[in-house]
Amino acid sequence: MTATTETTATTTPAAVRHIAEPAAAAEYFAARLAFHTDVTDVHAALHGGNPGFVLVDSRSTEAWDQGHIPGAVHLPTARIPELAPRLLDPEVPVVTYCWGPGCDGATRSALALARHGYRVKEMLGGIEYWIREGFTVETADGPRRTDADPLVAPVAAASCGC
Repeated sequence: MTATTETTATTTPAAVRHIAEPAAAAEYFAARLAFHTDVTDVHAALHGGNPGFVLVDSRSTEAWDQGHIPGAVHLPTARIPELAPRLLDPEVPVVTYCWGPGCDGATRSALALARHGYRVKEMLGGIEYWIREGFTVETADGPRRTDADPLVAPVAAASCGC
């Protein structure tokens, strides 16, 4: 081992050095993609015609009025047992969102919907990243859009290319 390799191996935390085997990594990442999507993919699907899912905003009425994704269904998590059968078709997959990465509301909503028999994914980033990527939200006062935040979205390209 060279001095550089030896130094790197001893200074790299064990949590970073411990990496799954390729087959286990492939299984994990495939499963992760079955449970999560991101705002860019949801935006593209919604603007591409028939997205093949219904988008559910799991936040409060006050939060919904403050701003929500156009075309979303308002279904607060606590009201899922009561309202989901009236608002959602059990044959159509659901994508949930809440405030953002610091909030587990979309996860709780997805869990509640899954327990009621719905196929469901969580939109990572929530409405925070929807707004930060420069996508339009519907507010009580009408549509609103801000410029994309260069820390989370490309400002000079249609997509990040990932």
